[in-house]
Order: sequence, then C-alpha cells, then structure tokens
Amino acid sequence: MIELEFALQRGEFSLELQLASPARALALFGPSGCGKTSTLLAIAGLLRPEHGRISINEHVLFDSRAGVDVATARRDLGVVFQDARLFPHLTARENLRYGMPRNATARAFGDVVQLLQLSTLLKRRPGQLSGGQIRRIAIGRALLRQPRALLLDEPLANLHREAREEVLEHLRGLKREFALTTILVSHQPDEVIALADQVARIEDGRLVALEGIETFGAAAKSLDAPHLHAAG
Repeated sequence: MIELEFALQRGEFSLELQLASPARALALFGPSGCGKTSTLLAIAGLLRPEHGRISINEHVLFDSRAGVDVATARRDLGVVFQDARLFPHLTARENLRYGMPRNATARAFGDVVQLLQLSTLLKRRPGQLSGGQIRRIAIGRALLRQPRALLLDEPLANLHREAREEVLEHLRGLKREFALTTILVSHQPDEVIALADQVARIEDGRLVALEGIETFGAAAKSLDAPHLHAAG
C-alpha cells in the first residue's frame, strides 16, 4: 500500500496530495510543473513536507505528528533519476555494486545483470556507454540495493526511439520478474500503460483522479488531449 498525505511549499508552488493506492506499480502523471517529481523527491526524503504522512507497505517514512522523518539513506528505496547519476570514474560493474548491501549474493548481482543484459558492459565507464545503456545500469544499481520500493523519475526521458524501446522492454521484464512496489513519474501515456497498474493524475499540485490502468488507457486511446501528452 502506497499512502501519501502531505503538503509542501516550493517558492510559490504549493503541493498537497492525499491518496492511498494498493497498486504494485503506481504512475504519477500530469503536465509539466504539476508536482510529480516533487512528490517523488518527498518520498525519497530529498524534500521535506511541511506536514503530513508518507508510508509504503506499512513502513512509515515521514509522519509530522509522530515526529518521524527517516533519513534518505535509511528509507530503503531505489531511486533512478532522469540523469542517471552514475559515477564517471567507475566501471559499470563498480557502479552497479555501489550501495549493494553487504549480505547481497553473487546470484543477486548475476540475476540483475542477466535481466538487464549488462554482461558485455561491465568493464566500460559511463563515457563509453549509450544513453540507453546508462539508464539500464542506473536501474540495475537501484535494484541491487534490494530496496523496499523503486522510484523512477521519467526513466525514458531524453532517449532516442530505439533506446527508449530497449529500456521500456527491460522495465516490462523487471515488472514481470520482481514483485517490487514501483512509483513511476512519466508524461508518456504508452509508458504508463506498459508499466503501471494504477495512475494518479496530478494537476497544479493536486490529485484530480486515481484511476485504474484500463480507464487511463481508454482515455489515452480515445482522446488526443494536450494533458495526456504534456511534457513533465
């Protein structure tokens, strides 16, 4: 269960959300500047709400009334940002292993490498990799943290068509193979339909709908409305 009930202020922008979703994969969808990424950052502990409560699978990450504000490093979340944030001086193998728990097994590493088809890339540094390859390594690094949940901030942004399809297919495989709670920020309907079970549509810092993927998909298919294709 993903439970978000919080408010935060960023300059003149006000974000107030209240939702409870049983979905294993929840998408945050809406136009640019609506608060999607701010929501993700609040969940990750990189933005502190003014007040409220954030909980994932009964693990309370933030509760202003109870005085709970779990440090970012202790939230047990795997986060993939748009810019991937790999260490340029480390090889792909070293980037993947960064942050792995000490009790992680070689099998766990091998499973992620196989799932994301990274075996031929392990000796390369980020400067020797394509955008799609970098994004796959960032996703692999997040998975190898053995996180409580995976947070994806527009994982297919700024990729050319072939790389986008490549990474999307690997994310589909991840959803099939890992029973992992995932929160996805996206402005692409096809990406949401492929990866999410439920969609929180956000506008101007407020939740306007929490709907199943079938409802969202039907709207995306029948309407070529600007809000369904807005950049985020």
